Amino acid sequence: MKQCQMLLFASLIIGSLCATAQSKIDKDKFFVDEKIVEGTLITDLGQVLGGGAKMEYQDATLVCKMPDSAAFTEGIRIRARGEFRRKTCYMPSLRLNFHNTTSPKLSSLDALKLVCVCKTNNTYEQYLLKEYLIYKIYNLLTPMSFRVRLAKMNYEDSKKKKKDISEYAFFIEDIKDLAKRNGCKEWKGHIITEQTERHQMTLVSVFEYMIGNTDWAVPVSHNTRFIRPKKDTTAAPFVVPYDFDFAGLVNTDYAIPAPQLTEITSVRQRLYRGFPRTTAELQEVFKVFNDQKEKIYALINSFELLTTSNRKDIIGYLDEFYKTINSPNEVQNVFIDHARTE
Repeated sequence: MKQCQMLLFASLIIGSLCATAQSKIDKDKFFVDEKIVEGTLITDLGQVLGGGAKMEYQDATLVCKMPDSAAFTEGIRIRARGEFRRKTCYMPSLRLNFHNTTSPKLSSLDALKLVCVCKTNNTYEQYLLKEYLIYKIYNLLTPMSFRVRLAKMNYEDSKKKKKDISEYAFFIEDIKDLAKRNGCKEWKGHIITEQTERHQMTLVSVFEYMIGNTDWAVPVSHNTRFIRPKKDTTAAPFVVPYDFDFAGLVNTDYAIPAPQLTEITSVRQRLYRGFPRTTAELQEVFKVFNDQKEKIYALINSFELLTTSNRKDIIGYLDEFYKTINSPNEVQNVFIDHARTE
């Protein structure tokens, strides 16, 4: 009898351990946790690296270590993404597909974008960390923003022909999950800027001005996505911006303004790309930025992965923005007199 009880107890323990080992990652908690994920991606790097990487899925093995948990290994699929980065970067950004029978723990994440360092040196790693910080800043301004999770990634070539790469990267929340937590659904279609939800569009336009980014456009869905309330299919869609590596705050060596923007010659120069708004509408949005200023600056100053000089540069760049939005004359000049008309 005792032997049977012992066997039963042992089987329960083993079953419990197996269940724990196979338990899925909590998708909601994944982007709430601030701790850095550690990962090793093993794949044919020859098919990923260099200009013109193909946008086709290929097999990969991900050895992943979540904070406070043991490492585990699962088979996933990956592909290069981003037209510009595929052609320009040594290491393009990736889309990781976890919806496989070989990745039971990660399958709950479905598929996520992984923003990688464009080139493997410290300068480009700092660029990536600054772009990550922009997402975190925008999270403080509105819940209608992509959440991100920082990772320390190692890339190993399964064919042993390429050198290993070890750099920071960050995951971006899927648009469907962003929409769900805002009581919305993703909306796809062509729309002119002024047909979107007015207050949120104003917030987006001011934020893009804040970070010195002109690399976005609503009518062609360039670096913008859209969500709409589930219960109101007639409501104007909300605009959600992403992809900020061309922002003046990041100041990458490859970022230049679009040729048609003749008013500026450098991405460090701000240019407001929003449409006309009343003073009252602008002040309502400026209040959001002013209310969050202390938290934004604290976020920057505490982000020690950035060099001291880069943190000081960002603070100085934002000081100029806050000076502008709190000056009636500058507000009139930048956001009203020189707002877009077409």
